[in-house]
Amino acid sequence: MASDPIYRRPVELLQRLVRFDTTNPPGNERECIHYLDGLLRAAGFETTMLARVPERPSLITRLRGAGHAPALMLYGHVDVVTTANQAWTHPPFAGKVVDGEVWGRGALDMKGAVAMMVSALLRAKAEGLTPPGDIVLAVLADEEHGAHYGARYLVETYPEHFAGIRYALGELGGFAIYFAGQKFYPIQLQEKQVCRIRVTLRGPGGHGSLPMRGGAMARLARLLAALDRQRLPVHIVPVVREFFRQMADALPAPEVEMPRRLLDPAHTDAVLDRLGPDGRMFDAMLHNTVNATVVSASKKINVIPSEVTVKLDGRLLPGFGPEDMMRELRGVIGEDVEMKLIRYDPGPAQADMGLYDLLAGVLRDADPTGTPLPFLLPASTDARFFARLGIQTYGFMPMDLPEGINPLQFAHAANERIPVHALEFGAAAMYEVLRRYSAP
Repeated sequence: MASDPIYRRPVELLQRLVRFDTTNPPGNERECIHYLDGLLRAAGFETTMLARVPERPSLITRLRGAGHAPALMLYGHVDVVTTANQAWTHPPFAGKVVDGEVWGRGALDMKGAVAMMVSALLRAKAEGLTPPGDIVLAVLADEEHGAHYGARYLVETYPEHFAGIRYALGELGGFAIYFAGQKFYPIQLQEKQVCRIRVTLRGPGGHGSLPMRGGAMARLARLLAALDRQRLPVHIVPVVREFFRQMADALPAPEVEMPRRLLDPAHTDAVLDRLGPDGRMFDAMLHNTVNATVVSASKKINVIPSEVTVKLDGRLLPGFGPEDMMRELRGVIGEDVEMKLIRYDPGPAQADMGLYDLLAGVLRDADPTGTPLPFLLPASTDARFFARLGIQTYGFMPMDLPEGINPLQFAHAANERIPVHALEFGAAAMYEVLRRYSAP
């Protein structure tokens, strides 16, 4: 009912958040952040807003605890990616509820999770919860475009606001996925590292009216074909090994053989080939990966370029570095190319499992039909910046989703949406984490 406090109405809260167009770039998160600031202040919270520029603030507040445990942080971003050139069934910033689902950009990534976190914190305040340690909430700008105005800026400029925090809940895990008819809840413990590379290819240039074979553009074609044809080598890091081992334990025969064979490097790629599109997430969890995303060549249609550059969006598994990416790439595209590292955001090689059992227990109790799994996110989040301060992030956006809605596929795509039930499930599970949180 509308007379209920807003923490009991997470759907309405999410609708309000979706209606702020925080497309990044440019972001313009200020109005959205100020709205949340008003809710928190009205509930009695003291808040701090920190901003590199006024239009792009981030918000920090805390629920004071008893001081017997390290602080626990909940954090999420309210900027979203573009909807340009996407065909939406319902307007992406209307926040409409249609057939039991909230539609809109950010419903999954990640205004839905922010609504869960804010709801849980407001409920904790209203019910007089005093956790053993402080609960810190950080609502951030600019996750989708490098965090130069968000998490990265805060970590580098205001690290004192995060002192004493050991664990954090952020994106992207805790949601239901399905395999072979079984439901699983992957809890993110680690994520891949950003490793971006520029490749330069050279060859003879000239006038566009004359045939040119074997030039820089032809070399580009061969490079792209090689990347499309061949994966980088298989690597099985500890979190991924546990993911597939525990998945196998939960599957009936004969489906149990799939995860077991994925853990055998002699068979990994053949199994992925058989899985096809259904195996894309597994593929990324078992390899360092690159995708060619930006190509620069001639600026005139009648000039054959003598130099072509292609930018590769590389993602490294934990424990690997840029030198490993370069070496593996040369094994696919050859030695006669010029490669330069243009960005590397390192992440921790090991995961701190101290909060995992609590999160897994909350999910088991909320949905006994699902099996929690430790998870490596194939992408990257703001977790990599907070890791610099010794904070272990768990990707935990608890959602009891139906088959057919996977945040890894719907985020950034047209028709992003979240079922009302899944949002309410998440708000309740997030509160339960706060209620059960205790000294590690």
